[in-house]
Amino acid sequence: MTQATELQQRGILLSEAALRQVKFLQDRQGKDLCLRVGVRQGGCSGMSYMMDFEDASKIGSQDEVFDYDGFQIVCDRKSLLYLYGLMLDYSDAMIGGGFQFTNPNASQTCGCGKSFGV
Repeated sequence: MTQATELQQRGILLSEAALRQVKFLQDRQGKDLCLRVGVRQGGCSGMSYMMDFEDASKIGSQDEVFDYDGFQIVCDRKSLLYLYGLMLDYSDAMIGGGFQFTNPNASQTCGCGKSFGV
């Protein structure tokens, strides 16, 4: 599947490294949880990313759900306006490691990569 085709099916993209890491973290929780991704006001560039595990029973009618081989990513439609096309990656590098957000909708990002402006 090409990235363009995948984007049509999934508005938020996960790299293989990010998928491995979220599945690893999910297993440590000991529950079948989904990953909620969204935005909120704040951060040094105006908006900041949020990401946390959530019980699938909290998925609402206002949410979009993207399936990755049985693992679900959930995003509310308002946040998806800012995140559509987002690539979530993960690096285990000692400096600069962790989850990285590549957002094609961001007109500016902060140095830490955790907030953005549109």
